[in-house]
Amino acid sequence: MTTSLPRPPFDPDLEAAITEVHRVVPLGITPELIEQVRRARDASSPSLHEVAAGRPIDIEEHTAPGPDGDVPVSVVRPHDQVSGAPVVYWCHGGGMFMGDRGTGAAQFCDWVSQLGVVVVSVEYRLAPEHPDPAPVEDCYAGLVWTAENAAGFSADASSLVVGGTSAGGGLAAGLALLARDRAGPALAGQLLLCPMLDDRDDTGSAAQFEGVGVWDRVSNRTGWEALLGERRGSADVSPYAAPARARDLSGLPPAYVDVSSTETFRDEDIAYATALWNAGVQAELHVWPGGFHGSDGFVPGAELSRRARAARVAWLRRLLGR
Repeated sequence: MTTSLPRPPFDPDLEAAITEVHRVVPLGITPELIEQVRRARDASSPSLHEVAAGRPIDIEEHTAPGPDGDVPVSVVRPHDQVSGAPVVYWCHGGGMFMGDRGTGAAQFCDWVSQLGVVVVSVEYRLAPEHPDPAPVEDCYAGLVWTAENAAGFSADASSLVVGGTSAGGGLAAGLALLARDRAGPALAGQLLLCPMLDDRDDTGSAAQFEGVGVWDRVSNRTGWEALLGERRGSADVSPYAAPARARDLSGLPPAYVDVSSTETFRDEDIAYATALWNAGVQAELHVWPGGFHGSDGFVPGAELSRRARAARVAWLRRLLGR
């Protein structure tokens, strides 16, 4: 059902693409559709090695010891890597129930080529087969492995940024909290792209985008219920799973938060950036007017998408001195 609440308009160049996106990510994903959506995504998405083909980068496959077995990680490096390169540790998107470590590769392979960084992309277990805390604990295991082994792939663990899109952005925010609270790897920054942060589903933008756009309120509830089950929306939810629940954001690394004005996560992401500022943490917030959820990945050539991607690269350059 389409909400009757007024909402800002989509960017005209992007709105035309929404129907095509729905062929892969349908509107209003329910639990019964999870397997179908996974198959559609897998059939339409190139692998990490396919994305990297022809680029001046190398890929190495490794495993990190995890809480319940090995956690696969891909180390993506420039051909001509300079010793001591910074590291971006990447958590893929997919609503907690789909995707793999190649999801988002077109963007992070650009970072490898443009900035000379090393990207480590982690393959965490997916819900609902592996509910919380499996995804974030797998990601944390891979983060610890990355910090401990960075010198082995000529990278600098003191310049380590966690990042991700959508569900991966939420996991990256959770990793920043875990690393602080467990005295784990020191982080230089957190790159949170339209992050999935709040299971409570009670914001104005959640109401505005029910039955509208990409990743609407129905799909979002399905993702959170896959991860949390009956705990979704209750008091029994960890801030490592839903970082918007965190009461103390002090001592976290600088953050980059971006989101679109026309998507479900708008208000929770703005609130998280505000909470970071109120905790004394440096944060840069971008609200892109008229974009839909993940629109820069689906329509990378659109003007708004190019602006969003350029702003992320600029932030990484400033943060890492590239």
